This record gives sequence, structure tokens and C-alpha cells, in this order.
Amino acid sequence: MVASTNLIISCNFSCLPLKKKDDTGGGKEGGRDWTTSILLFVFWGGIIYYVFNLTPDQTPSRDMYFLEKLLNLKGDDGFRMNSVLVSLWYIMGLWPLVYSMLLLPTGRSSKTNIPVWPFLILSCFGGAYALLPYFILWTPPPPPVEENELGRWPLNFLESKLTSGISLAAGLAIIVNAALNGGDWMEFYQYFRESKFIHITCLDFTLLSAFGPFWVYNDMTARKWYDKGSWLLLISLVPFLGPALYLVLRPSLSEIPVSQSPTSSEEQ
Repeated sequence: MVASTNLIISCNFSCLPLKKKDDTGGGKEGGRDWTTSILLFVFWGGIIYYVFNLTPDQTPSRDMYFLEKLLNLKGDDGFRMNSVLVSLWYIMGLWPLVYSMLLLPTGRSSKTNIPVWPFLILSCFGGAYALLPYFILWTPPPPPVEENELGRWPLNFLESKLTSGISLAAGLAIIVNAALNGGDWMEFYQYFRESKFIHITCLDFTLLSAFGPFWVYNDMTARKWYDKGSWLLLISLVPFLGPALYLVLRPSLSEIPVSQSPTSSEEQ
């Protein structure tokens, strides 16, 4: 189920057309086509309905126990946590950072007063379920980036190669750890079939992986790096590692012409 969902979403959404951006990144937007937003809203509604009404919920007490163990709210009681589940938990903690690096600033919405940062903060707790409403409301192209923004928080942190490098290294270590614990996969599959908590988390990971290539493409075109970096689009289909590798290799905003605000343009 998870694999087929990933394939369907990645095929459909990654093919969505972007609104044309002008050279400054702040061009005028034509009449908005709401078709994509409506389809995404219906999709999000279906996902939320599935999460609350159709996911398995055979082990609620065990789910609470797992959650407390993962949050370190329970001490060492001799129980060995499933390594695949622990790896999934840690990788989900890295996804909000990866999406923050993809959405700020090139995924900001223009012509609206809807900021992206509240959705990114909520994604630390709600994952893709919290990000999808922003995807529905998002209107390209992004507003222009002021040169002085690049040296301030959060762009100076999110644009840092150290940040992206640590994210990639941590993600690779987590995934390798899960892969090397082959004996835990059968147990994890059984958990997936019984546990609402694990089922929802797996679906969340699938959604984040499926939407990732689109935001890689959006960021790549905004940085005018498509001609050189288009080969990374195929690699971005690899869950987590693909987008994380792109973030390491992409050019910094400081390496491309920075858009000027209308005020600074008038002064010139």
C-alpha cells in the first residue's frame, strides 16, 4: 500500500506545471488556476479521513508505550525497541529540516499573506499532514530575496553546506542502521499492520518522500540550476537521501544574482 501510494503521488504531483517565473523571482502572477489546489485539498481530505477512520488500531496501549519509549519518557525496562521503528522515528525528525531548506526562500508563496514558517514548525509534529495545507495555498513565484536576508537567520543556517551535509550524513547513517537490522523488518511489518501510530508514521514518510522531488525541482528552477542539476531530479526520487543530496550539491543563493526589492530598483 505504501509503495503504491508513493508511486501514484510522485507520478501525479511531480508532473504539475509551475507558474512561469520571471528573472527577478517577483514577476506578476496571471489568473490563478485553482484546479491543482482543489485536487490537493480533496487528496488531503481523503488522507485525513483515512488516518482517523481507516488505519488499523489494534494495539493502542502498545502504541502509547512505543511513543513514550521513543520520547525517552520511560527508563530502561529491558525491552528492546525495534531498530527499524527507531530509525523511522529519527528520520522523521530530519524531514522538517530538509523541507525547511527546500521551502525557504524558494518555496515561499507570492501574492498572499500566508507565510510558510508556521507550517514548517507544525510539520515537526504533524509531518506531511501539516505541510499539505500550505501546498494547497501556495502560489508561485516566490517573492524576491533581499541581499541582506542571506546573512540573517534562518537563511544563513538553511543555506549552510554544513547544515545540509550533516543532514545527509545523519540520514544515511539512520537508513544504513535500519537496513543492517534485517531481522527486525518482519516484526516491523507486523507492527505496520496492527499499529495506528506506526501506520500513520509510515504514510507520513511516504508522503514526504513523494512530494520531495517536486520541491527539489521548484528550488532548482528558482536558482536557475536546472540545466546543470537536472540529473538530480531522478536521484531525488530516492526517499530522503535524494533531496538531502540535492541540498548538498545545489548552488548557494549567494552564488547567483540576488533579486532586488522594488524600492531598491527605483533608487537605482
